[in-house]
Formats: sequence, C-alpha cells, structure tokens
Amino acid sequence: MNEERYILFDQYLQGELTVDERNSFEKQLSEDPEMASEFETFKNLHVQLENKFGYEEEREAFKANLKTISDKHFNTSKPKVIALNGWYFAAAASVIILFGLFFFNYNQNPVFEDYNHPEKAAFTERGETKETLKQAEAAFNERKYTEAISLFETILKENKTPEIEYFYGVSLLEESQYKKAETVFNELKSGSSVYRDKAKWNLALSKLKQKDYKGCKEILGTISEDYENYDDVQALLDELD
Repeated sequence: MNEERYILFDQYLQGELTVDERNSFEKQLSEDPEMASEFETFKNLHVQLENKFGYEEEREAFKANLKTISDKHFNTSKPKVIALNGWYFAAAASVIILFGLFFFNYNQNPVFEDYNHPEKAAFTERGETKETLKQAEAAFNERKYTEAISLFETILKENKTPEIEYFYGVSLLEESQYKKAETVFNELKSGSSVYRDKAKWNLALSKLKQKDYKGCKEILGTISEDYENYDDVQALLDELD
C-alpha cells in the first residue's frame, strides 16, 4: 500500500474530502475488500496514535523524529504539499505497518481498539425469525451495529437465547451504549451458557473503552483460564499492571 492511499484515508477521517470525493472513496471501499481491510487497519492505528500522542509537546517531538524516519523510508524526490497533521499520522501508520514496530513508547494505558476483535455471527435460522435473523447476522458482520441493534431487539421479543443476547450486547458496546450492553453481559455471566466467559470479557472491554482501568482489571480476574481467548485476558492484565 502506498503513501498516497494513506493520505486519502487520513483526509477521509479528518473530513477534508468534498462530498463527491467522499462518495467516490466509499464506493471504492465497497467494491475493493483489500482496500477496505487496509482502511480498517489504518483507522484503528490512527486512533491509537491519537491516544498515544495527545499532548502537544509529545506530538511535536513525534513529528521531528518521524521526519527522519519518513525521509529514510519514503520516496521524497517528488515534493508534495500536504497538511502536516494528516501526513505525519499517515506516515506513522505506514511505518508501523511496513516494519511492524512502534518507534515510540510512552507507556500509555491499553486502549479498547487493541483488544476489540468481534467474532463473526453465524446464526442457525429459526422459524418465523428466519429472515430477520439473516438480516441481523449480515448487519452485524458488516459492522452496521445500529441496524443490528434494532433487528436484535425485534428478534429477542420472540426468541431470547444466549447467542442472540450476546451479539446484541456486542453491538451495543460497539455503539458505546454502555449501560444497556453491561446489563446484557451481566445477565449472561450469571448464567451457565457457553457465553458466560465471553460476556465477562466484553464487560472488561466495556470498562476499558470507558477508561475504567480498575474496573476492567477486576472483571478480568474473574475470567476462567479455560476461556478460549485467555491469552488476550493475560495480555491485557499484563498491560494494566
């Protein structure tokens, strides 16, 4: 992936594209799965960089060091006039992806995006809810969480299962509806379904997203070592220590 594409990604996120440019960009994303995947990676890294370099003095130091890195690793023979904010964040993401390293370590707290990896929904179709369930599955897997929430709420009126409740809770968390999400996950963690530890993990993620690091750590400590993604639990605990 080249630096021009990073710049386009950054301009989109910063709201610097015209309406026509934005529509064209979104059309490209819908037609090019590889580009869509690269954009999602860039977006997550962009959030992490903003969290790590939120103070002006740190940001200026970061820019100065990044200038050296970008001169070394990118083609500078063709001058470009690019806004510093967009270019430096874009170049930072480029360096991270190309070399797999963070060049700076400010010992910040972990962030939600580092650990948020929702699994795909794959529901077994049931009776009258068959069509709505298919729509909910598609909306969730396409990360259209607002749409998924509405569909799940319709389904849960007739078919309340731990599986559907779980994916409903994840959708709520993705949309930062913390209170409703935690109500769902607390109900699931009190049960005996296979979603019990998954619910605890998402409760911890909810606290992490709200920057309640103490609450996050306390919940992580209740997750069984038999949980299928316990490596993530241990990694997050290590970062919180």
